[in-house]
Amino acid sequence: MSQNRTSEVIFPPSWWIQSLEMPTFPALDHDMNVDVAIIGAGITGISIAYLLAKEGMQTAIFEASKVLNGTTGHTTAKVTSQHGVIFNELISHFGEDGARLYYEANHKAIEQIEKMVNDHNIDCSFQKEDAYIYTNDENYIEKLKLEADAYKRLGIDGEYSNDIPINIPYKAAVVMRNQAHFHPLRYLVNVLELFKKEGGQVFENSVATHMEDGDPPIVSFRNGNKVKAKYVISASHFPFHDSQGYFARLSPNRSYVIAGKPMKSFQGGMYINAEQPTRSIRPVTINNEEMLLFSGENHKAGQGEPEKDHYEALKKFATEHFGVKEILYQWSAQDLITPDKLPYIGRLSTYKNLFVATGFRKWGMTTSHVAANLIKDLIIGNANPYEQLFSPSRFKADPGIKKMIKENLNVATHLISGKFDRPDKELKDIHNGEGAVITIKGKRAGAYKTNEGKLYVVDTTCTHMGCEVNWNSGDQTWDCPCHGSRFSFEGEVIEGPAEKPLKTIDPDEIDYTTS
Repeated sequence: MSQNRTSEVIFPPSWWIQSLEMPTFPALDHDMNVDVAIIGAGITGISIAYLLAKEGMQTAIFEASKVLNGTTGHTTAKVTSQHGVIFNELISHFGEDGARLYYEANHKAIEQIEKMVNDHNIDCSFQKEDAYIYTNDENYIEKLKLEADAYKRLGIDGEYSNDIPINIPYKAAVVMRNQAHFHPLRYLVNVLELFKKEGGQVFENSVATHMEDGDPPIVSFRNGNKVKAKYVISASHFPFHDSQGYFARLSPNRSYVIAGKPMKSFQGGMYINAEQPTRSIRPVTINNEEMLLFSGENHKAGQGEPEKDHYEALKKFATEHFGVKEILYQWSAQDLITPDKLPYIGRLSTYKNLFVATGFRKWGMTTSHVAANLIKDLIIGNANPYEQLFSPSRFKADPGIKKMIKENLNVATHLISGKFDRPDKELKDIHNGEGAVITIKGKRAGAYKTNEGKLYVVDTTCTHMGCEVNWNSGDQTWDCPCHGSRFSFEGEVIEGPAEKPLKTIDPDEIDYTTS
């Protein structure tokens, strides 16, 4: 969940958000002292908070906008250890023991979620399914065979397969047995209630701006209030406290989701292809009808073709292969990816009382619980076998340094090129319902006109590090191609690391008579 958001809604909202009445909480309006301050009220922050409250620690969650309204509220909610074609690669980079630890940590997370559902009778449509990675690319057949071999070496319940249950084109597949999916917000609303019963506190519309390292650390909020805590945990998607330079090591990646009713029979299971563009499929019950979620079309935030085209590509796939005639819901999500594809979970500084959990690479339903268990153990002093594997201070030269160099070159390219970009469009060219980068008196600006004709103009310079934002036509937002900050069409922060809104320009005060 992004801690930097000030707008209340990400556009458009997901089915998960629209399907239930969300709880509300007060804003922080006073200074506090707590045992644990958790920044971010997504699945990670809530899961950590519940475990620590059960340990008797005075715990409070602080969310910049509304609980569960960020990445967690826009997931596809696959509860799985099958995180793409990853295990053969993990063996290469971290050894067989490291790869096995990664699987075990996520497998235990699935068991933990299932136990929570059963122990507390949580009605969240938790359902076990087999998960498949399939391919239509000859070049990936051998990769899937190697992945299946990695499953065998690591003791994973799965295998290479020449057959999948659904009728779509494919050449080969690998299956992982007994994975799951659920309604993430119905699950987490219940966990929030359990957290409150343990004495936990939740604050919304409370934007953490910076933190003073120390013992205890002090978190400052936009409204001037301060919170002292024995332990501070950054569970805000992009770390709100960035003394370690995380923005240089995290790549923001966007993906898209649509929901519709199939006209062709669906035999169950969850599916994702190995090659690009990504096509992910899972069943879901919407308004008591069996439907499907289709997701994919990944790209770096603020870069690539018009975002609305990604929704259209998913709609075409759903129509061609499953006879979907109408798309009932569509939304997008943003995830962070580390250079070596493993999350950063653990201590953030040498003080031993600052912690971070980020970089989940689109698989946050399980890795959030890995983070909750690991950070809980670090705080209460229990040994945890996964501490070194996920340590934020780790650095693997292969692939880490190559990926970091590539990302930094990408950032530099967009930082420089954006400064010289002068679009042909002017303010007069913007029609109702349209947004675009324009030129005003020789300077770059951004304009959006609502369907009713109300015009909004912003300075396109991102308030994080000065890159130039681009228009996201799919979600009607301004997205930064460097570090993934996102802003509403009014310029308000939706997604960090930016903390300040874009500068607004009053269109009525633009004087074209002067140069």
